[in-house]
Amino acid sequence: MTQAEDSVLVLLELTPSGELAPSAPGLLGAAAAIGQPVALALAGPGQGSGLAEAAAALGATRTLVAESADAASALTVPAVDALGAAAELVEPEVVLVSHSIEGREVAARFAARSKSALAVDAVGLARDEEGVVVRHSVFGGAYETESAATFGTLVVTVRQGAIEARAEAQPVAAEELAVQPSGKPAASVTGFEERVETSSRPALREAERVVAFGVALGSADSLPLIEELADSLDAALGASRAAVDEGFAPQSWQVGQTGVSVSPQLYLAIGISGATQHKVGMQTAKTIVAINKDPEAPIFEIADFGVVGDQFTIVPQLTEALRARRA
Repeated sequence: MTQAEDSVLVLLELTPSGELAPSAPGLLGAAAAIGQPVALALAGPGQGSGLAEAAAALGATRTLVAESADAASALTVPAVDALGAAAELVEPEVVLVSHSIEGREVAARFAARSKSALAVDAVGLARDEEGVVVRHSVFGGAYETESAATFGTLVVTVRQGAIEARAEAQPVAAEELAVQPSGKPAASVTGFEERVETSSRPALREAERVVAFGVALGSADSLPLIEELADSLDAALGASRAAVDEGFAPQSWQVGQTGVSVSPQLYLAIGISGATQHKVGMQTAKTIVAINKDPEAPIFEIADFGVVGDQFTIVPQLTEALRARRA
């Protein structure tokens, strides 16, 4: 098949149950904005056709499927091997990978192995007259910078939730990809138990709206105050590191440098001072609303809208107003 000069190779991660991970729509949307998205999925035996259909629905013009019996057990190395084989076939201008824990390692290993440029934690991609430009949010979100490769393939890890664009569905075009194992040492998973959590709220990383609270909540007993507001907005719940350290919330709710990075349409920060550690995880939210009784709180420096006052007075009023509008 003739290769497009602007091919963008997208490594799609899978969930433990073998479905496309939630990062897939954003990755393919980013790829479609700068070129022709070609998806790569490392799948177990028999999973290829379903993955190709799902990828095409999200905008992949082609889907390369590398079937491997070790796809769910061996870590990192099979994905790097598959990425190398796909890059040799497609000759992409850019390779996109999710900025997840595994994605970061795969991207770094592939870049080192192929001697490619590596741009990490991208929050946007665009094209100018010289090629693809990557946008980053750095220093706790205080600055936005751009990077580009001067030669060769550019490997980019994309922050989950940062890309709003979505690609148009394409006809299904699946191709089996032959991969020669490199034999590099790899850790392996000998067994796992998938834990299914049921919740009426969206997952934090992919949520369009997030309601986050800080240690000013005072006690976990006050959590229903925040939960009621989140439910009225169909929002995910987040928390500052201090709130997590105090036991007000599980670590999976933590937003910030040592927690989750989010880029929702709306981020509502309640009683959060806005330390750099927290801001780095939510700075790229499209609209930031802060409620804090301290008018000098750093969170107001980045907030689009700010309310100075007591959260225990303001939050119930806000929740009531939202419920009245939805009634």
